[in-house]
Amino acid sequence: MAWNAWGEPGQPFSLPSTVLDFLHQVLGPPDKTVKSVRESQVSLRPGDLPPWAADRLKDIVGVRHFRTDYRTRLRHTGGKSLLDLLRRCSGEVSLAPDAVVLPGDHNQVQQVLQVCGNAGVAVVPFGGGTSLVGGVEPLRGPFRAAVALDLGRLRRLVSLDATSMTVRLEAGLRTSEAETLLNARGLTLGNLPQSHAFSTIGGYTATRSSGVHGEFADMVQAMTVATPQGTLRVGRAPASAAGPDLRQLMLGSEGTLGVITEVTCRVHRLPESTHQEAWLFANWGGGLDAVRLLAQAGVRVRKLRLSDEAETFVNASIGNSGQAPAGCLAVVDYAGSAEHVALARETTQRIFGKLVGTEPVSSTVAQEWSRCYEDDPYLRDALLPAGYLAETLETAASWSDLPALYKAVGDRLRSSLARGSRPPIVLCHVSHVYATGASLCFTVVIAAENDPISQWERAKEAAGDTIAAHGGTITHHHAVGADHVPWMQQEVGEVGLEILRAAKRAVDPTGVLNPGKLIP
Repeated sequence: MAWNAWGEPGQPFSLPSTVLDFLHQVLGPPDKTVKSVRESQVSLRPGDLPPWAADRLKDIVGVRHFRTDYRTRLRHTGGKSLLDLLRRCSGEVSLAPDAVVLPGDHNQVQQVLQVCGNAGVAVVPFGGGTSLVGGVEPLRGPFRAAVALDLGRLRRLVSLDATSMTVRLEAGLRTSEAETLLNARGLTLGNLPQSHAFSTIGGYTATRSSGVHGEFADMVQAMTVATPQGTLRVGRAPASAAGPDLRQLMLGSEGTLGVITEVTCRVHRLPESTHQEAWLFANWGGGLDAVRLLAQAGVRVRKLRLSDEAETFVNASIGNSGQAPAGCLAVVDYAGSAEHVALARETTQRIFGKLVGTEPVSSTVAQEWSRCYEDDPYLRDALLPAGYLAETLETAASWSDLPALYKAVGDRLRSSLARGSRPPIVLCHVSHVYATGASLCFTVVIAAENDPISQWERAKEAAGDTIAAHGGTITHHHAVGADHVPWMQQEVGEVGLEILRAAKRAVDPTGVLNPGKLIP
């Protein structure tokens, strides 16, 4: 991926003039633009690995796969959040890892962890590098050096059990690669987050990923984990009563308890039939009622997204249609057998059709949304040189708490980011629905101030405090990383933190695994 932007270097993206015109009109001119320094202008501090540890790591993975060159270290400096990109564009990369190590199999990962544990060197697992919460930032904690453990060589489809409908995948395999391998066999993972072109199987597992099409954690049947204390293999059967499920301990552990090297997960047959449609609701409350009723009726859809009035208006205003409807847009995507799709559509139409002010809209609206969905991260990159910042944050809550949470977070973002009489653009959508509640994903667009990093940090803190105070989770699908650590005590309580700390002491007694993440 590019060192200072989302996606691959040179990925063409043309910023529509309608977008800049709209932002200038609504937000006014920015105080500054964000232009990136050239890669050659960025200085990295010298590596500080103990020489004996460096020599031992070279022996384990081979000289070619132990890298201290400038280009490789720079590209393992962190993830792809707005703060990551702002720092990198300014040339601030003081936390670049001292070395990047690329093991070729589980045994090499195990040996690397043992060496780093003995040497007191922090180990930061690195998959696709798409973290939005500081999850792959090479923090050192109490140690003088850190290595990025790049799993890019672990990218095999190990085996496929077509009878049980499970597949064993190495952790460094990208979703796009896994899908190619599975599609050739008539199968699919069915988990496609926005980062799917770059994110990896291990990354999904370590962060409890929720893709547009489902929860990856629900698909995981077993995993192999390397720890400084030895190998952990969890998951022997589809279900077990043999004590607490240790899969759940490792799911979402974010590299703090071990390095996931292999995952066995469920797969699905490629759908026989698919259909995508769009609905317009009179208001946000009516839309929430509609998607809640659909979830509680047990209707299985591949994708369901509900935009609030602001997101519906902005997407239409800057999109190809140029006509902004009044209300809230929902996109529903069905997949499965022809019979399943027909029944699910019929049930959706019956439930939605009973609600006042609800109407179906052209399917081209849903198709336009799908196209824009893939472009959104590139749009954020393109806005920076124009002086506009865009970032997302997310949460989830029960249906009864959701309306108040939505209002409180939106109000706090608007008040903390207002520039004079101009509030920021705050958009929101429901990205995942459950029988008991749903997620909320906020997108914020602001004109850059002279210190854009402090500007966003201020808003993030205000939003996090508001989420915690109103019964929401601090993260639904972005993970904790370093950014959400301040709210973990409120999230799980002191006893919960002690359980996590005890688990870390058991498998990582020296504390070298991904310090500064997940566990305060």
